[in-house]
Amino acid sequence: MVIQSNMSPKAIVEVWKNTAPIFEKFNVPLSEKALETLFETDTLTKLLVELNSVVGSSSVTCIEGG
Repeated sequence: MVIQSNMSPKAIVEVWKNTAPIFEKFNVPLSEKALETLFETDTLTKLLVELNSVVGSSSVTCIEGG
C-alpha cells in the first residue's frame, strides 16, 4: 500500500487531492499528526483500505519494504 499509517492526513491530501472526501467521511481533520496516532486499529485499517483504493494502490500492487 502506498498510503501508510505513519503518514499525516495533511501530507496525504497534498499528494493525492482525491483522498480529501475520504477524510471528510471519517471526520478526520487535515492535521500533521500520523494516522496511527488518531485511530484505533480497526478504524485505521478501514481508512487505509479506502485511501489506497482511491489512489489505485493495494497490497497486491506493492511489496513489503519496497
